Amino acid sequence: MSRRRAHIAMIGIPAVSHVLPSLEIVRELVARGHRVTYANDPAVAGPITATGAEFVPYGSVLPVADNAWPDDPIAAMDLFLDDAVQALPQLRAAYGRDRADLYLYDIGAYAARALAESQGRPVLQLSPTFVAWDGYDEGVAAALWELPGAEEYRAKFARWLTVSGATTTDVDTFSGRPGRALAMIPRAMQPHADRVDSGVVTFVGPCFGSRADRDTWTRPADAGNVLLISLGSAYTKQPEFYRRCLEAYGDLAGWHVVLQIGKHTDPGELGDIPGNVEVHSWVPQLAILEQADAFVTHAGMGGSSEGLYCGVPMIAVPQGAEQFMNADRLVELGVARRLDTADATAVALRTALTGLVADAGVARRSARLRAEVRAEGGTARAAALVEEMLG
Repeated sequence: MSRRRAHIAMIGIPAVSHVLPSLEIVRELVARGHRVTYANDPAVAGPITATGAEFVPYGSVLPVADNAWPDDPIAAMDLFLDDAVQALPQLRAAYGRDRADLYLYDIGAYAARALAESQGRPVLQLSPTFVAWDGYDEGVAAALWELPGAEEYRAKFARWLTVSGATTTDVDTFSGRPGRALAMIPRAMQPHADRVDSGVVTFVGPCFGSRADRDTWTRPADAGNVLLISLGSAYTKQPEFYRRCLEAYGDLAGWHVVLQIGKHTDPGELGDIPGNVEVHSWVPQLAILEQADAFVTHAGMGGSSEGLYCGVPMIAVPQGAEQFMNADRLVELGVARRLDTADATAVALRTALTGLVADAGVARRSARLRAEVRAEGGTARAAALVEEMLG
């Protein structure tokens, strides 16, 4: 039991890659005796209630069910703003008479920061991806604001802030500069980490539960090496890529292959499945990575972090968003090869794997980064920092 039982509210968005990173922190806070509420769309209620937190439903309009995200970055950002505009009244209704002592919020849950500021409550961002650094506005953001539609988007955001009750009314500060944040990623994955304000952002690394809390996977007794192939949760409708993987790794001597294809690909589209391959719509990724020898990943931040946490060499095949930056960063760290989808032929995939696992330098660097990531503290350190915010 913590020295002071508090009401801590977590407010998120219903994207699986944004929900999963916070769950073990929430579970730990519940275990420490706090009352934790978690506001999100009912579509993700299951894993949230399993933590012991009280689920607070609100309706989200983000296109996570069909993954119909626009390619245009301004249009995608506008979806998050529209979601915040319609979510804020729902959150006010839920927390108007049940104010939290501290609000935690996902980077995409703008309405949470507005709610906390309007109530004069402390607020802490939980970031499942990299954060802004000194020079970010002049570099990355400046180019973004030159895109078509950016001016209109910023004006729309500014208008909402003036009526939201938020005390932070500058769009750039509100959306990209939290007052305090925990980055639930390895510091090694952060661009320009030396230029991140350590007084604002603390890197706690990936936040996982104890081994007993996780799903399990049994490595086949005859598996000399294990390869996991997964494009995460959002970019899984890739039957042609999976067929190339089967051609590259099917019946590869000494290798057992676990292929996750997601819910949008029919296994029948893959053709004959080689005897050394198991195919699933979903797998307990971390449990497999702890026993794997190589990992073909889309280089999402979750997958990249888990790969580093487990010390597994990676073949990065980025699909969208920040994954191209992540893939390049993994290559810079010396633990991965990058293959763009168009270049990921069966020959290229097999060549990348054989070269990766034969490289003693990759193995050394993977082991070193594994130790560094685990030393960042993870769930226990994150929970302790949350409690510090309570005063």
